[in-house]
Amino acid sequence: MYLQHFGLNQLPFNLTPDTEFFCDLPTHREALNVLMIALQSGEGFIKITGPVGTGKTLLCRMLLNELPPPFITAYLPNPHLSAAGLHLAVAEELGIRYSSNAWQSRTLTQINDYLLMAAKLGNKVVLIIDEAQAMPLETLESLRLLTNLETEKQKLLQIVLFGQPELDELLQNKSIRQLRQRISFSYTLQPLNNRQIREYVNHRLRIAGNTHTDLLAPLSIHALHFYTQGIPRLINILTHKALLVAYGKGQSKIGWRHLQLAALDTDDTRGRTLPWGFRSIFLWLLLLSCSLFVYFSSYLAL
Repeated sequence: MYLQHFGLNQLPFNLTPDTEFFCDLPTHREALNVLMIALQSGEGFIKITGPVGTGKTLLCRMLLNELPPPFITAYLPNPHLSAAGLHLAVAEELGIRYSSNAWQSRTLTQINDYLLMAAKLGNKVVLIIDEAQAMPLETLESLRLLTNLETEKQKLLQIVLFGQPELDELLQNKSIRQLRQRISFSYTLQPLNNRQIREYVNHRLRIAGNTHTDLLAPLSIHALHFYTQGIPRLINILTHKALLVAYGKGQSKIGWRHLQLAALDTDDTRGRTLPWGFRSIFLWLLLLSCSLFVYFSSYLAL
């Protein structure tokens, strides 16, 4: 592998959401701030959406790590459940003992009892749901009913929904309009721009042990932005493959050609061809470099 070749001690572009590699970019920091403020103020429903690969699961894990006491968290990574299945999953996450063949109403009562006890102890319970766009309508309505229990001063259960843009479409359904009206805070994650891509890539390389800041030239960053459209997951995939290509050629830097080969080997980017204008910039720089070399060689020969 290319670790030693580039002076790395671990793979910098793994697809696994690793909070050690969290990059404090504006869009992710703003989303995390929205979450913290909304939860601290006791809001019932909070929603974070973003296109596939924009870092929602990593942000979800950051929230789980950063929420201080007295918050108690329950995390559902796969919410494609029936209403009864949702109650059982929540009970399990909260450590509530339940019978697998108990009536749904009994499980719901146990959850309510737990929430009341947590409130008496000064704790705040937060249910965090990833991939929320996969929830059936009936389950979403059941989720709303879970938040009906409240005291005069606070909600006994706060819910954070992470989902793809399809979640917004799902919430437009009239049958769950009451849930939609309860979402008081929301944020949409945005793709990265050129400057943010450079910061993101260099950050991950630095965490992985690389001490050089010029591993990717500016032209390579532009190519990376063109192919990935600023989606972090695609950035990880293409940069990892470009590192492999450069390593295979024995080269120490990542050029736009390496990224082009990586893009041709990736389904989501294979159809994107660099515009001629981009390639002409490279050729112009190459010709300029050659001209300068010839000029200075002739000057020194005099």
